[in-house]
Amino acid sequence: MSDYNISDANSVFTITVSSLFNAPVTLSNYSADRAFEVEQRELVETQMSVDGYLSAGWVPQPVHQSVSLAASSDSCLVFESIVTAQDVARTIYRIGGEIQLPSVGRRYTLLRGVLRAASPLPGAGRVLDARRFDILWERVLPAAL
Repeated sequence: MSDYNISDANSVFTITVSSLFNAPVTLSNYSADRAFEVEQRELVETQMSVDGYLSAGWVPQPVHQSVSLAASSDSCLVFESIVTAQDVARTIYRIGGEIQLPSVGRRYTLLRGVLRAASPLPGAGRVLDARRFDILWERVLPAAL
């Protein structure tokens, strides 16, 4: 399958915002140190009784993802457009997505997301810093490529 290849240089991350863009948009020009990351999801809710029994139950939890783009990335304009449209309409725009990771032969379909947080502009130091955009997904579905 992967022959121990874990490169992400050939990954493809595409988002859709059907009520805003006519076609899917492929993100590009990620930050050098971190393209995107996903936080661990809590899978169960637990309670410990006073007499030492652990009870657990499944509860739905969203998936939190951060996308980090170089300050020079044209993909920053995509997220700026979503922020502006939401501010003007005073509503949210649902995001769909797909991440393909050819090196490990996996595809992840990202469902019913919302742009939860966005860097309004890059930080400035010796050079401009990467910008971070946080998306909360209702569900992520893994599959083979």
